[in-house]
Amino acid sequence: MSRIWAIAANTFREAIRDRILYLLLVFALLFMGFSQILSMLTVGGEEKIIKDVGLASISLFGVLTSVFIGVALVSKEIERRTIYTIVSKPIHRHEFLLGKYCGLVLTLFVNTSVMTAWFYLILLLKGFADPRLLLAIALIFMELLLITAFAILFSSFSTPILSTLFSLSLYLVGHLTWSIHLLEERVKGSGAREVCRFLYFALPNLEIFNIKTEVVHQLPIPATLPLWALVYLAGYGGAVLSAACFILRRRDFT
Repeated sequence: MSRIWAIAANTFREAIRDRILYLLLVFALLFMGFSQILSMLTVGGEEKIIKDVGLASISLFGVLTSVFIGVALVSKEIERRTIYTIVSKPIHRHEFLLGKYCGLVLTLFVNTSVMTAWFYLILLLKGFADPRLLLAIALIFMELLLITAFAILFSSFSTPILSTLFSLSLYLVGHLTWSIHLLEERVKGSGAREVCRFLYFALPNLEIFNIKTEVVHQLPIPATLPLWALVYLAGYGGAVLSAACFILRRRDFT
């Protein structure tokens, strides 16, 4: 465990020196500030627009951070051949991968905390602060953890460009799994339905972590949703990280 935390700490120090992290963070803060201008150009609904744009900014720029930095975590080590030195030491490959993941989780936590603080400052100045927004942000953070696991999985066997495309595509598909369920009801033939059913359960359902609409429009939220989302993250995320560790163990770096 100490070796995992040592790698995590080193990964965190490396990530916070990455210029992409600060570039995305600045864009996110500016985008949230722009929501005030956008709200003034519309008739009514200022509170909803600021909340909606703020949550969307945290989600979007959080995903971009987790993908771009997450993909680079393993890929850089392979390209620079520093992984050859690492695997020659008494460090298991799964410890290396989990350390990288934990380091990025810490980076995302700090990044999300900064965006949340700025978001709440805007809300407080406007008098729109709502404690339920913290629940929405917590679920967004859970989603980022799952996307990060996929980014590391893809980077363990693919190139950085393909890993980025795979991760972003999976993010989009994960929010459209409901359409696969509708397709299953419309297609003819048992074979096609079985394929749709398999894809529906195999692909990540990221809508579990999305309660932005409910929070912004003051709709009821099921009390068990946060717990179910946490269980889903632990199960699905654990399976993805296990697959990444298995693939990395099978790779030949000699």
